[in-house]
Parts: sequence; structure tokens; C-alpha cells
Amino acid sequence: MPALVLLGAQWGDEGKGKATDLLGGSVDYVVRYQGGNNAGHTVVVGDQKYALHLLPSGILSPGCTPVIGNGVVVDPAVLLSELSGLNERGVDTSKLLVSGNAHLITPYNITVDKVTERFLGKRKIGTTGRGIGPTYADKINRTGIRVQDLFDESILLQKVEAALDFKNQVLAKLYNHRAVVAEQVVEEMLGYADQIKGYVADTTLILNDAIDDGKVVLFEGGQGTLLDVDHGTYPFVTSSNPTAGGACTGAGVGPTKINRVIGILKAYTTRVGAGPFPTELFDQDGEDLRRIGGERGVTTGRDRRCGWFDAVIARYATRVNGLTDFFLTKLDVLTGWEQIPVCVAYEVDGKRVEELPHNQSDFHHAKPVYEMLPGWSEDITKAKTFAELPKNAQAYVKALEEMSGAPISAIGVGPGRDETIQINSFLD
Repeated sequence: MPALVLLGAQWGDEGKGKATDLLGGSVDYVVRYQGGNNAGHTVVVGDQKYALHLLPSGILSPGCTPVIGNGVVVDPAVLLSELSGLNERGVDTSKLLVSGNAHLITPYNITVDKVTERFLGKRKIGTTGRGIGPTYADKINRTGIRVQDLFDESILLQKVEAALDFKNQVLAKLYNHRAVVAEQVVEEMLGYADQIKGYVADTTLILNDAIDDGKVVLFEGGQGTLLDVDHGTYPFVTSSNPTAGGACTGAGVGPTKINRVIGILKAYTTRVGAGPFPTELFDQDGEDLRRIGGERGVTTGRDRRCGWFDAVIARYATRVNGLTDFFLTKLDVLTGWEQIPVCVAYEVDGKRVEELPHNQSDFHHAKPVYEMLPGWSEDITKAKTFAELPKNAQAYVKALEEMSGAPISAIGVGPGRDETIQINSFLD
């Protein structure tokens, strides 16, 4: 039985929650391997809508064990709040496992995030202000606080004091912000210890044993390929690796154990935050995509920037992730357009470029080269098979598949859990 990675193939918000939830009933473990509560998933089950920010989408699937891996940064207050909210709605959260090696977002990480963005002004990155980047910076600088530190007050205090020795200097002298008191931070963090302790486990051991025992494990990335800190539109990226390689480091599972890598694509393109976006629309089409698609960030509440499908980005995602399949979402949103532009290449300095420019300046100035595909007006939300789609919708999907470099194995034709056309099984 396979171990699968499921990730965003654009700038995030592609519908990974729907895809993960679709598979959740067939898998034994769903694992978040990077990011934090800056990533939001919306999952619709019947007439119920769930907005998940930190928890794996598999937590909504009975029989599935949700796991927060070592590569995730965890805000304990957010974690407990999400768990409480789901419990109140009758969702069983008792199976959740949290890696003791995951790093904790502290109050001072959030403070540093917010004051830094304000200080940058027009040069700001567009972070969510939730302390994600500063927490990953602490991790790399070896001054981070891990989940397991909650259970040793002496170590926790030593680590917080060490982290604040430098941060308080920066906060006070550069940002004119009052110093953070270490003892107050420790007191707040210790308040979460007893509530979290029952979820903490050696998740790396558990996941490797599960795969060796033939269990199905699904690794769920947050954000998307173009927000990867190494392979995205740097510096307008997240602080971790949503790409497929991040699943190995963020969960402690070797690459030889991964069987399939599934990329989630919207039938058009969106982005939240600052940074280049070649197909972005500033006209009525862009407004219509935003309105019909409900394009507002689950976590941030910000309107998403909208544009036409970008096949250059899709090909890039196929290459850097080694994608074996695509899950195409929100095809229904495009119903009603007489013609639908698709970006098949870029124009850079008067030259046609069919692969993502390696130079960030070239990408920033890239102009989309469009191919027009015929649209459709029929309602597709009730379609259960590919053959039931209108001919032009079928042609659109096939064109995107050919341009993107991997087979489209499932298509989302509506927001509901059952509004999906399955072409090929992800579990073969």
C-alpha cells in the first residue's frame, strides 16, 4: 500500500483540504509536515463547512490518525482552540499525534513577526503575522523551543532566556518595543503543557512502522510549490518546504518510502500576499473569478489575487516535486466564460520562454503568452464521470494535462465532498 505526498502546485489555496479529505477515508494516517497556522484548509462535509488552520484535514475522517510532524511549527493556543472547536461540533480529535520535535511558536515570535513587517513598510513580505518565519529562524539558529521542552520547566526557562537575550536588544533598540519578560513567557507556555502532553509522540517511529506494516500514509503540505523557501518566488515565500522533499525531512520518512506525489491545481490561479504573479487579472474577469470562486483566505481573511491558469508554473511544479498525478479543483468556477485564456509561455525581454525563469528579475517582468480555449455554459456540478462533462470542459482538462506534464487523476466540480470526478485511483 502506498505512502503519498499531496501538495499545492501553485501558490497555495488550491483545495488541498478537499483532496486530503477525499482520500482520508481510505488512508490510515494524514500527516502535516511543514508550515503552521498560516495555512488554511476548507473542507465541506455535507452541509457542514470546516476551516482548519493547523490540524491535518484527516482529522475529519473517522478511523484516520492525524499527525503533526516535526517540520511543523505549532502555536499551542491555536492548536488547543482548534481542537476545542472541533470537539464542540462532535468531531473526535482523540487520535491526534504531535511530534515532540516540532517547534513551538512563542509570544515573542509573534511580536517579532508583526513589528518586522511594520518596519519593512513598502518592502514587506506579506506574512500572516502569526510568528511562523521567526519561529523557523529560531529553529535554524538553534534557539528554538520544541514541544518536548514544555515538560521540563528548567530547560524551557534556559532556552527562553537565551532566545530573549538577543531579541530584546533588537526589540528595544531597533523597533522601540518594550522588552519581553522571560518568566512571563515560560508561565504562559507551561500552561499548555498538561493539555498537550497526551497528544505528544515519537511520530517518526510511528509513521515508519506504519508504512512498513502496509498502512496507507498521506503527507499533506501547506501553502504551495511557488511559496517554497528554496523553490518558490523568493523572497515572497513561506519559511519552510511545502515541496515533496519537505515531506521526508518534515516527517522523518525516507524518500524511498514515498510511492506517489499528487499536485493540487486550481483550474485558474490565485495568490495571497505580495510577489510576482504573471497571469494576475485587474479587470472584471478577475473580480468574477474572485466572487464565483469565493477567493478569500481561510486563515488570513484577505482577498486572493486571481488570474488565468499558468501552465508554466504547473510544469515547474511537476519537475521540482516529481509529480505523478494532478488533482484539478474548481473547474466549475470557469462555467460561463465563452473563451478561457491559458498561459502557455512567458515573454521575457522579447523572447518566448516556456519554463519558469531561473532569474527572479526575469520572472518579475515576465508577460503571459495566452492560448484561448473554448468555454462552456452547462452546469457541471452534478457530473460524476469525465464523460458527463461538456465537450469543451473535457477539452480544457485534457489541454491542461498535456501542458502540465502529469495526468489529471481527479477533478473538483464543486465545493462538496462528493462533488469530485475520480479518473484514476491514487491508491493503486
